Amino acid sequence: MLLNCKQAAWIVLPALVRAATVTYSVPASVPTSAVALDVAPVGISFEFFTFPSYFLNVTATNQCLANFEALTGVWPPIRIGGTTQDRADYDPATSAYVVYSVASSVDAPASLTFGQSFMSLAATYAGNVVMGLNRGHNNISNTIAAAKVAKAKMSNLRAIELGNEPEYYLSASQPIAVAAGTWTPAVDAASQDDWDIRVGSALSTTKIIQAGNSNTAPPTWGAAELIATENATAQSYVYDYAHHNYPGGTISSLMSHSDIYSNLAVFDADIAAAATTGKDYVLGETNSVSGGGASTVSPLFGAALWTLDYSVMASSKNIKRTYFHHGTIGACYYCFWGRYDMGAPYYGAYVATAFMAGGASISELDTGSTNYAAYVVYDSAGKPLRVLLINSDYYSSGTRGSETFVLTGLGSGASVKSKRLTAASANSRVDQGGNPTFGGQTFANGTCVVGGTETFESTGLSGGVGSFVASASEALLVYLQ
Repeated sequence: MLLNCKQAAWIVLPALVRAATVTYSVPASVPTSAVALDVAPVGISFEFFTFPSYFLNVTATNQCLANFEALTGVWPPIRIGGTTQDRADYDPATSAYVVYSVASSVDAPASLTFGQSFMSLAATYAGNVVMGLNRGHNNISNTIAAAKVAKAKMSNLRAIELGNEPEYYLSASQPIAVAAGTWTPAVDAASQDDWDIRVGSALSTTKIIQAGNSNTAPPTWGAAELIATENATAQSYVYDYAHHNYPGGTISSLMSHSDIYSNLAVFDADIAAAATTGKDYVLGETNSVSGGGASTVSPLFGAALWTLDYSVMASSKNIKRTYFHHGTIGACYYCFWGRYDMGAPYYGAYVATAFMAGGASISELDTGSTNYAAYVVYDSAGKPLRVLLINSDYYSSGTRGSETFVLTGLGSGASVKSKRLTAASANSRVDQGGNPTFGGQTFANGTCVVGGTETFESTGLSGGVGSFVASASEALLVYLQ
């Protein structure tokens, strides 16, 4: 539940104009095709140089993360990294978290240093942390020194990344020593394998490296390609394999369920390759549009629906964790929160977390060929726990269409309850007064505290069949237990 201290209200919606109907059967027990869920599949990525400020200078950070923990019982996983991890050198002499200079507060530094206090701050987080370190400068002794501090100070250390998006090293705006001369996926793979062994050996720790971390669409620079180069020693140091992804496009194409399906299908071979090694596959850095987002796409409610559908679909495809990137504070259209305003996508991430929380496995009911999505999460006993319905038809103004989702196999009860994720349109922006609501509740700007009365809708069942109406650019979370 969102707020135990708030009174829950029940409403029955009046009939809406129904444009079409889709029907899905909810299996009474978990199907063999279902995928096991991570305990906290929705995570956050912080750009390396901004991490201290997010935790020390942005009030909403702790509360926004705590809201997820209230749903799942564990703090969401975080990753610290990005472009500036390959611009950052460890300085054991500095007492500062990070040291850099920029012409404007919204600029990213071209170079920076960080000290032990950076790792000490990361160690205070109650959830698991992936720490990104520098490979681009080709100074492995410096990186090993930093890795040793991370290992010593961070009991919450999940894995270490060695370099960020290496395919861009040659075109980077700073000297990248490791990529001098020929730089191809094969050369990078040899570098990664060597660094994985040397760093892992220095730490005397296996299963410690988050490998891959490229952004170019597979198969080039992908996990399958990297795995094929690894010997048993290199692979023993790998904790999981990660890739980055920024779909881009217009708001209507971004939020389209069929487009999300096509975008994530690119990773199928890599997911399968990782499974053969017994390692997880994750999206280690992702968001709507690269470079901090786009004003006409990333802060809109349509991006919240994308965040919801995308993270849930990723989980249903056996992508264990999805880390949504947060960049420069004050210059980040896709960020879930900032110093002053919430971002609409946070609502999508929250509903995705609420849907999967406590679930043991997940299955997609639709085929990904239309704008209408249906997923079911099963509990540890193999019984359906919740169903998520999404109408990704783009709505901006005028008559708002709707879709009727008919679900069969819902058991012998008289009714089920649900909560609706909605906004005035797909173009609504929180910083322009267009707050979404989930079950009638919102997240306060500046603090991320939940407000409003939690509101459930009731849908009657007949013979285990129920009809649920979702307007264009809306989603509905149906509770079966």
